[in-house]
Amino acid sequence: MNMPEFPLLSILIWLPMLGAAAVGLVRNLQAAKWSALSVAGLELAVALAAAGRFQAESGNELQWVEHHAWIERLNINYFLGADGISILLLPLSALLTLLTLLATWNSVQRLPRFHLSLLLALEGVTMGVFTAMDMILFFLFWELTLVPIFFLIGLWGIGPGRREAAMKYTLVMLFGGVALLFAIILLAFNHADTIQGHIPGDLSFSLPMLSATPLSGRTETAVFILLMLGFAVKAPLPPFHTWLPTVAMEGSTQMTALLTGLKLGVYGIIRFAMPLAPASAVEYNWALGIIGAVTLIYGALVAMQQSNLRRLLAYGSISHIGLVIVGLSSLNIQGIQGALFQLVNFSIEGSALMLIAGFIHHRLGSNEKVHMGGLATAVPRLTGFYLLFMLASLGIPGTSGFPAELLMIVSALTSHPSLAIAALAGTILGAAYMLSFTRQAFLGPATSAAVRQLQDLRPRELGVLCVLGMLVLSFGLWPDTVLENQRAAAEVWLNHLLEPPAMDGSGFDPEVPDPETRE
Repeated sequence: MNMPEFPLLSILIWLPMLGAAAVGLVRNLQAAKWSALSVAGLELAVALAAAGRFQAESGNELQWVEHHAWIERLNINYFLGADGISILLLPLSALLTLLTLLATWNSVQRLPRFHLSLLLALEGVTMGVFTAMDMILFFLFWELTLVPIFFLIGLWGIGPGRREAAMKYTLVMLFGGVALLFAIILLAFNHADTIQGHIPGDLSFSLPMLSATPLSGRTETAVFILLMLGFAVKAPLPPFHTWLPTVAMEGSTQMTALLTGLKLGVYGIIRFAMPLAPASAVEYNWALGIIGAVTLIYGALVAMQQSNLRRLLAYGSISHIGLVIVGLSSLNIQGIQGALFQLVNFSIEGSALMLIAGFIHHRLGSNEKVHMGGLATAVPRLTGFYLLFMLASLGIPGTSGFPAELLMIVSALTSHPSLAIAALAGTILGAAYMLSFTRQAFLGPATSAAVRQLQDLRPRELGVLCVLGMLVLSFGLWPDTVLENQRAAAEVWLNHLLEPPAMDGSGFDPEVPDPETRE
């Protein structure tokens, strides 16, 4: 059921954008902080309202649709919508922004108002990425994320190489953006050719329309490769992964938490790469499985060699992305639901662990395990939350990581037993590197006076981790909260891959520009 009467998704995009401009004009620092927090809180309330009124049984039918002409000569529209794939990501993104603001309330001393404005602007464009249904509009929001991230890394990073890290991230993402743009142009030209129209009048950039437009073999393969290349850079998948450990070491706490928690590249693979080239996604699912398995094992093996908590978490995140790709390559309902659940899990436990690493660095000046021995004695509350989120990352029953990993392993067992062995091996390796680091860094006697004098969690930090901890336990004990919201959309997504549009155009009606706009 469409709900076009209220521009809820536009509010999610433009509220933080306007808030960013307003915060930058506030002279008093405390007033600016509270203004930014108020905007983030209101954004969360709006996102929760959208998720609360979402009708999960509608399958892939878009809700909260907004469709307005933008660049009419090229048929580019301001087209927004949300479905079961994206709906939970909206409140989680808003919550993560709000919690990062609270977690770093007093830690930013340089240009604090500019910092707050950039965080809010990043929130707005991220909401645009999750809701854009016009490919050019999506590409605009996708590229706009680079601007705040570049400054957030370069100006407020904690390492001496923060400017180089910001430049590396930006250049790598621009490379991926070129691939995405070429794929979008190919899709639009193919649509015009399919309906025997002319260019530019019959171009289309609407995601529903492009998903229903058949592609020839070579064109579809090219589109699939270009889309996978563009999203693999952001995910990240090897060999494009090196920016994440670099940013984890050089970037600020809030930036590393956001980049670890908001997996825009994985979302792009699920939302665009596979549905827009369904026949190629099915034909090359074996290649996706191999890429996922290699990423899973490689990330875990490199994580085992790390002595720094931030780098370990970065490579652990890459390993978890590999498991998501294995799940998607299985082409069954368990795989897609597990992958979508893991996107939710990334936003919770992944960002929480990075925030804890930031808390430790802020107190101790280091995340090296040689400097962290005996933390459990000095900071028991921080250690307790670290253990909770660490167990969630290992997929221990009762945490949000368990249903996600179980579904993906089951999907691999059903489809590719050899990949299931790799998934199980990656899970064992994950336990090995996390438990080994935990034993050396947190357990045992305090190794230095600096550790013994550390202050435990402050009330604001405790509140942030309590919220994330409750979500980890709630989604772990009652996973249907997530699964039921995604089930219908996951089934439609899978059916579209297994029964793609026929090359003879059957099922394709060029007279209907967008199914979502029907009365």
